[in-house]
Amino acid sequence: MRMPATRMATTIMRIMITGVIMTMVTITMIIRAMIITLMTTNTMIMPRMIMGTIITITTTSIATIPTITTATSMLMTTNEPVSAGGLAEGEAAALYRLMTWLSPAFPVGGFSYSSGIEWAVEAGDIVDTATLADWLDAMLGDGSGFCDATFLVHAYRAAEKGEDATLRDIAELAAAMVPSRERQLETSSQGRAFIDIARAAWDADGLDAMVAACRAPPVYPVAVGVVAAMHGVPLAPTLHAFLHAVVSNWISAASRLIPLGQTDSQRVLVRLEAAVASTANRALSATLDDLGSATFRADLASLRHETQYTRLFRS
Repeated sequence: MRMPATRMATTIMRIMITGVIMTMVTITMIIRAMIITLMTTNTMIMPRMIMGTIITITTTSIATIPTITTATSMLMTTNEPVSAGGLAEGEAAALYRLMTWLSPAFPVGGFSYSSGIEWAVEAGDIVDTATLADWLDAMLGDGSGFCDATFLVHAYRAAEKGEDATLRDIAELAAAMVPSRERQLETSSQGRAFIDIARAAWDADGLDAMVAACRAPPVYPVAVGVVAAMHGVPLAPTLHAFLHAVVSNWISAASRLIPLGQTDSQRVLVRLEAAVASTANRALSATLDDLGSATFRADLASLRHETQYTRLFRS
C-alpha cells in the first residue's frame, strides 16, 4: 500500500527536523563538555588578564584543542611603577618641582604684570611679532632678564653655602635695582607669593633661616634661587627654567595687547630660545660687578605705565 505524497512529505520533514534537533543537542553537549574540561584546568575561552597582558584564546573548530593566537601588552593602571626614562630619582624630583614652580599655574600673580610692555604697545614700539621679538630680546640680554638671572645665580650659591650675610647683601641690591615703582611692586609681590607658597606646600630644611637672612621678603629671582638651593635642585636647569618662564609671561602679556595669536606667540618663543640659553650662560659666570642695564626705552616704558590712562596690567 503506497503512502500518499502529502503524508510522505510530512514524514520526511519530521525526520529532518528530528535530525537537526539531535545534531544541535549533540553539539551543545560537546561544547558543555569542553567548557567543563577547560574550567577544571583553570582556563576559560575568553580573554584573560595575566601579569599585565591580555591573552586571547580562540578555537579553530569544536574538535580541536584551544590555542593561544595573540598576546597584546597593555598598561594596567597609571599608578603602576614605570621607568623614569633614564632620569635618576633626584633628577626626576628636580624636574617635577621646576615644572611646578615656574608653571603659569603656580599662583604668584605673574599674569597681572607686563613689565612695561603695555605702554610699549600703546606707544607703537611693539606692533607685531617682529617688533615684539626684538623688544624682548633686548630686555632679556641687556635688561631685567640678565640682571634677574644674575641675582638668581648669586642668591642660589649664597643660600647653598649658608652665607647669611652675603645673601642679605644680594637681596638688598636686587630690591634696589628696579627702575620704577611698578616694577618694584611686580618683583617684590611675586617674590613674596613664591616664598609663601613654597613654605606652605614645598617646605624644606633651612628655608626659613635663609628667608630670614634676607631681612625683607626677597624679590622674585632671589626667592626662586633660595628655594631651589634649599631643595637641592641644580642651578643650571633652575636658571634656564626661570628665564623661560619670564619670557613666556612677557609673550602672554603681549598676546593680549597686540593681539597675538597662539601660533605667532610660539614663533616668538622659538626665536628667543637661543637668547635664553645665551643669557643663562652669561649669568652663570657673571659677577655682581657685571650687573647693568642698557634697555633705556624699556625702563622708560615701565616709568610711563604708572600714568597710562587705560591699563590692563599692573606694570
